[in-house]
Amino acid sequence: MSENKKEINGYTSLTAYKKAECVFDITFYFVCNFLDRGHDRTADQMQQAARSGKQNIVEGYSDAEGSTESEHKLTVIAKGSLEELKEDYKDYLRNHNMEIWDAQHWKYKACQPLFRRHNDSAYYRRQIEGRSAEDIANIALIVIYQTLALLRGLIDRQDRLFLENGGIREQRYKARIQAREDKSKGNRW
Repeated sequence: MSENKKEINGYTSLTAYKKAECVFDITFYFVCNFLDRGHDRTADQMQQAARSGKQNIVEGYSDAEGSTESEHKLTVIAKGSLEELKEDYKDYLRNHNMEIWDAQHWKYKACQPLFRRHNDSAYYRRQIEGRSAEDIANIALIVIYQTLALLRGLIDRQDRLFLENGGIREQRYKARIQAREDKSKGNRW
């Protein structure tokens, strides 16, 4: 059962968390610089979706000690929040007659491998400073796609561990039975 004990702040070592933090920081900058926070409900929606993507990873990691189901559910919620944010960026670009970089676009091809190597939000804050809304929204999309892939991997890992080890309740029950068996064996001698 000791594999369920989580290190305090251990979530900060998860690449998915680091990328989600980058998405949050890019979105915060985007919302503050390109959306009317007072009159555009999308501004709050985008910021909350980015926040939820990051914070649900934290909560899921923390809840993992007590509930495998809760960890899985919160990781799926994080993924769903980032899916929602992805669509908000696409809507913004489409509705403002801006280009959405596809995988064949030269800027996408230039950014994607660079972003794969960088998981530090300070890097992205430097990269987006002073850029156009179109560039920042597309940068955000690339980082969101990468984060979604990482979350998919994390969800798959959680599923695999559940199938191999069961949930926390099941693991605790097995450990209790084993402790009783060990105790009764000790009393025989």
